[in-house]
Amino acid sequence: MSHTAHIPSHRKPRRGASKTAIRSGVAGGVLSTMALAGAAAPAHAEPVTETIEMPTLTSALAGGVAQSAAATQRVAVDLELGAQEDAAAAHAAKVAKRAKAEAERKAEAKKKAEAARAKAAAEERASRSEERTTLSASSDSTGTTQATGSAAAVLAFARAQVGDAYVLGSNGPDSWDCSSLVQAAYRQIGVDLPRTSQPQSTSGTPVSLDNLQPGDILYWGGAGSAYHVAIYSGGGKFIGAQNSGTGVVEKTLDWDPPSGAIRLL
Repeated sequence: MSHTAHIPSHRKPRRGASKTAIRSGVAGGVLSTMALAGAAAPAHAEPVTETIEMPTLTSALAGGVAQSAAATQRVAVDLELGAQEDAAAAHAAKVAKRAKAEAERKAEAKKKAEAARAKAAAEERASRSEERTTLSASSDSTGTTQATGSAAAVLAFARAQVGDAYVLGSNGPDSWDCSSLVQAAYRQIGVDLPRTSQPQSTSGTPVSLDNLQPGDILYWGGAGSAYHVAIYSGGGKFIGAQNSGTGVVEKTLDWDPPSGAIRLL
């Protein structure tokens, strides 16, 4: 037995291999955790400056951009033209509407005016017809119808020429032929008749010899080819420049019966 066997050893007892491995793992884990924490902490990190270069436009890309801009401009122009066309169409429609309304107003006014004239003419004809009826029923002591109005003026002139000479082609004032006397008598009321008997015989409305009224024009021969004319004075008589032997006379229809008659009044 050694002389030192009874002396306790100062050397620490040897640890087992398993305990050593465990401690090594723990230490490694601690170190890893610290490393990760240091990497994540931004407290003392240096700022990073990075320069980013933009890509340069290629010629193809620039052309595409230009085409897109041109297309956009064309669309804008088309929209502007469309708006102008719409505005022009709306204005034209308003003008047409106003023109139509004005035309309709004028047509209506013309229609009313024509209706008023027709009514006035009808009333005038009715008045004249009534006047003629009254004249036909009214006679003086000699049996001669007393004419009034336009018929009276015509007959007054014609009667004032009774006794004047008959001269073919003469126009008065002291000698007449048949048609010049009729023309002059009607001129007193503003009626301008043709100069000769042929056209005078068709210048009015044909009437029956059984329905004569003062102022009617009598003719001898055919209508349009008459060779003589005179004026019916009422009461079955007429006034006319008959011939060179009688001059201007007032005679009964029986003395020289006419062929027909026309009415102007």
